[in-house]
Amino acid sequence: MWYKTKVTELLGIQYPILQGPFGGGLSTVELTATVSKMGGLGGYGAYTMSAQEIYEMDKQIKAATDKPYNLNLWVSDTDAVNGTVSDELYEGVKAQFKPYFDEAGIELPSKPPPFKSRFENQLQVVLDIRPKVFSFMFGIPSADVLEQCRRRSIKLMGAATTLDEALAVQNAGVDMIIASGFEAGGHRPSFLAPAEQSITGTFVLVQLIKEKVNLPIIAAGGIASGRGIAAALTLGADAAQIGTAFLACDESGALPVHKEALFSEAARYTMLSRAFTGRLGRGLSTPLAKDLAGKESSILPFPLQTTFMSSLRKAALEKQKFDMVLFWGGQIAPILKHRKAANLMKSLVEETTQLLSIRNPA
Repeated sequence: MWYKTKVTELLGIQYPILQGPFGGGLSTVELTATVSKMGGLGGYGAYTMSAQEIYEMDKQIKAATDKPYNLNLWVSDTDAVNGTVSDELYEGVKAQFKPYFDEAGIELPSKPPPFKSRFENQLQVVLDIRPKVFSFMFGIPSADVLEQCRRRSIKLMGAATTLDEALAVQNAGVDMIIASGFEAGGHRPSFLAPAEQSITGTFVLVQLIKEKVNLPIIAAGGIASGRGIAAALTLGADAAQIGTAFLACDESGALPVHKEALFSEAARYTMLSRAFTGRLGRGLSTPLAKDLAGKESSILPFPLQTTFMSSLRKAALEKQKFDMVLFWGGQIAPILKHRKAANLMKSLVEETTQLLSIRNPA
């Protein structure tokens, strides 16, 4: 059967369908558990969480299901040298963004405090709770950390946006590679070259990696239906990771207005921008992002830009100035149909089965 792949064998799941692990409060226990209980692999993005919060989240997921799930962290969670920026740079950013804060009727914020990485503390949690799967992006953990994970029988998945990154992930000794195409919503998890230089499409990337890498490949980006899963498997992937379609479901942590936007005409238009977080990511197009295209020098490094923009986001949501808010979403959003995660999973399995049965009759 089509669903018996290297990935399902490694992970002990029924279907090679993975739910994208969303960070920033967009993941939920309910969504993760629902996907896992239905035979896929639920995912939880924890890069913004404290160690204690991850412990508590893990307990809740394990109480909701005994099936495996994927815990995701960011190896590099800051681009700010020493966690901060100069006063001169900050004043320049304030001047660039003043018209938007004025439009929202709020004061410009003070300079964000220095950011301290959480990654080392988060890693200890991974080793303590021993999730079935630990996935990482924006780099590769140290050889010692990866070896400690292997000793605890934790399966490892690393994200790659280019062939070079896939080769680096393979050389680190992980179990699976996530081939992250530029169609995907959310941040581009590049780490060997600037994200703007790492925008290969998913199905090209899968084929490039398949030629040079021996590990199972998980196709991610531009997949939201059985047709997309069938295409990914046909091109050599061993599983598909689906983000935007699950983000739009009722069970995700996205705001109701965000979910509605993903089902609206606005979802036809997405773009890559650093304006909202400091890192390149794909969301629904906004006038603010268009205005700031090509003006990266007037944007704070991640995650200071996120902190800087937080008051503007809050005010824009309160005043329903949604064209000033970034709603994450991938290029595939216009084909979304399902608002319940269980219905989406059922549709994905049925459609993939139908398509691949036609191509490969028994």
